Amino acid sequence: MVRVTTDRTAAPADDRAPQPAPQPAVRLGTLLDPATVASSDLVDLLAAVCDVPSVSGDETALADAVEHVLRAQPHLDVLRDGDALVARTHLGRERRVVIAGHLDTVPLTEPANLPTRLETAPDGTVELWGRGTVDMKGGVAIALALAVELGRPGTEPVHDVTYVFYDHEEVEASLSGLGRLVRNHPEALAGDFAILGESSNNGIEGGCNGTLRVEVRTHGVAAHSARAWAGVNAIHAAAPVLARLAAYEAREVEVDGLLYRESLGAVGIRGGIAGNVVPDACTVTVNYRFAPSRSVAEAEAHLRELFEGFEVVVTDAAPGARPGLDAPLAADFAAAVQGATGTEPRPKYGWTDVARFAELGIPAVNFGPGDPVLAHKDDERLPVARLAAGRDALRAWLLGA
Repeated sequence: MVRVTTDRTAAPADDRAPQPAPQPAVRLGTLLDPATVASSDLVDLLAAVCDVPSVSGDETALADAVEHVLRAQPHLDVLRDGDALVARTHLGRERRVVIAGHLDTVPLTEPANLPTRLETAPDGTVELWGRGTVDMKGGVAIALALAVELGRPGTEPVHDVTYVFYDHEEVEASLSGLGRLVRNHPEALAGDFAILGESSNNGIEGGCNGTLRVEVRTHGVAAHSARAWAGVNAIHAAAPVLARLAAYEAREVEVDGLLYRESLGAVGIRGGIAGNVVPDACTVTVNYRFAPSRSVAEAEAHLRELFEGFEVVVTDAAPGARPGLDAPLAADFAAAVQGATGTEPRPKYGWTDVARFAELGIPAVNFGPGDPVLAHKDDERLPVARLAAGRDALRAWLLGA
């Protein structure tokens, strides 16, 4: 049974001693005994998965470790494309469920927030701290545990299951490992319903907002800063762009019974080439998260209208996804989760790959153990009790309990 080992004894929250450098990839199979994984707490497994750094573009070591686990399971057929993996049961079931999660994380902090560490919060909650604990290796650990257990004699799920682990989710959509699988192996992703292990506090988060990133560009005339009147300052010309953003009131939009909250803001600004030169160019990077009732084209038209008079260049875009909770398997799973956790379905404010599944015609929801508010934060952490709770809810539904 996987338990918290003595070298992971929870430390008080204020014990922040320097941590050793992250260790190389481990053989995750040593933490996934098929005979005991159903009753394990998964803490050591999650720690091991997180402690293999896998910032976008550097997922190979973790993908190798995950592949080693999957290929050791006699009930799974495994396919690898780059650093993306697909493992499928073939039990002859009428319907197939896809359980998916990305292996990559955003960059580490400085100093690095790895290796993971256990801490006890003031209220006594034991938490695992470190990059990836929330976004989204908690969901990955749960999926790995289920992939090892379900499909063996005596633990056959009521639906066939496809497990998908993929790279490059935290960067521009064109690099997505899941998108690459869609292009190269669409048949491997076929299913009737998909569950994405993105953090949702062990509740259902339906659909997702779309995302649009644009550059709003201004232009000026370069000059020596001692004779600034001889030039036109492009950074100053960007002031109306920032003013429009500061005055913008984001919408709340109800879609299929869930209330989505939009957001719009500057996420970057650059301009100037030297401390004594009037800048002749400035770029404000803007990110718009829009409700799934709006298409990418409609979102782009909205921003072009908002920034009328300025050059607007689209650099990245991905559509949102409607909740899809009216699909039979989605409704059944949502009811099971609500019965197990007492939480009603909520909207997903961020963009997730449920949108890719929606484009494939597969209803999809987000279900993972972490708190999405902590995703990408320096103090990313997961209460360890949520791991087993999330695993148990998903496991019971897959077994038809």
